[in-house]
Amino acid sequence: MNNKVNIGIDGIQRNKERDLEISQDIASVFSGPTGVQVLKYLRSITIEMVHGPNVASEELRHHEGQRYIVGLLEQRIAHAHRSKK
Repeated sequence: MNNKVNIGIDGIQRNKERDLEISQDIASVFSGPTGVQVLKYLRSITIEMVHGPNVASEELRHHEGQRYIVGLLEQRIAHAHRSKK
């Protein structure tokens, strides 16, 4: 087992095997029809949401944090799929 520490998708240092395990677990959760629909919903209320010029700074920062989490989930799912190839 390779215990080399690397920087994961989320910017956290952990060994490569653990990082891949996290990605595979997340991909598993969102792989079924219900998970696909949940991720689609989360994407629709975060990444696809557009704010106008009058959005408050605090609200925008809160929303960007939500976008980051959904984007991270999508990156983890892609990472899991890439690792299977």
